[in-house]
Amino acid sequence: MMRRDVELPARLRREKYINTALLIIDEVGFEPMSRREASLLFRLVSHCYQRESILITMSKGIKDWQEVLAGDEVLATAILDRLLHNSHVLDVKGRSYRLRDLERVVTQQGRAPTRIWVSP
Repeated sequence: MMRRDVELPARLRREKYINTALLIIDEVGFEPMSRREASLLFRLVSHCYQRESILITMSKGIKDWQEVLAGDEVLATAILDRLLHNSHVLDVKGRSYRLRDLERVVTQQGRAPTRIWVSP
């Protein structure tokens, strides 16, 4: 086994990303991944497979995973195989709640808010 294959799980355990009740990975696919990033995601999912629960959010469909994961069909299939086994897929359609709230404020006030707050 190569050293880099051992480093990821040990580092993740040390930083408490693993050995948790639920690992949440938000906005996968917001930007396309490099081959290295896609490989790291595969290693993370493989390590957590049937050990920890994983919740992944993304604004693209399952058919788009190959495109998101550096165009690698084999890697996308391997990750999806692990993620979809014993899982629940929720397909939520509709407008963003953030945009709905902004539209409500604009409608009530007749103008866009003058302040924009950015959460840390």
